[in-house]
Amino acid sequence: MITIDVLTFNPFRENTYIVSAPGGQAVIVDAGNYSAAEDREICEFIAERKLKPILALNTHGHVDHILGVEYIKKTFGVPLALHRADNFLVESAPQHGALYGFRMERVPAVETDLAGVPSIALGDTTLQVIHTPGHTPGHVCFFEPESRSLFCGDTVFRESIGRTDLPGGDYSWIMKSILEKIIPLGDDVTLYPGHGPKTTIGHEVLYNPFIVEVLDGDVNYRG
Repeated sequence: MITIDVLTFNPFRENTYIVSAPGGQAVIVDAGNYSAAEDREICEFIAERKLKPILALNTHGHVDHILGVEYIKKTFGVPLALHRADNFLVESAPQHGALYGFRMERVPAVETDLAGVPSIALGDTTLQVIHTPGHTPGHVCFFEPESRSLFCGDTVFRESIGRTDLPGGDYSWIMKSILEKIIPLGDDVTLYPGHGPKTTIGHEVLYNPFIVEVLDGDVNYRG
């Protein structure tokens, strides 16, 4: 069974997940560490638990989710995996980040393209890769079936959904991703979002106003 830990970083309060398997292999999902203190925090966390990072894994390419990726790559010697449809966001991250006061000296190189990749191996388990465009064109979620865990990035939050008014965002796409790819996974699945507390699919079906209005037929997300 995997172990899931979360460290919340940078002024956007972004959730960085450290997902580890028995034996210590780990992936770092959406490394958002930005300051020197945050860099130390994630390094000390990994060292104390004797983890062995094998991959920097990103749900999407927005700047608050990639601030720490270059540091993680350099410190642990791991590659970055990201869907190629979000490459334009990574490439423009220094300019976009500057609007929010973030300084990025280097753009992390993407070594593994997640487009068409069905799963990522982690110890004796796998993280299924599910393409969920809408918040960004290349947004993906990672599903671990044994623990019934979905790392959903900024596609869905507790009683909300990700923004679709940024470059590459699309409301119809994000609702299609949620309604047709995430909800069918089952009510018992725990959602680990890019911001805010964890939730479950069952809770969101009942209480997420963006989902409820579609399920009730009040909004046609395809239109």
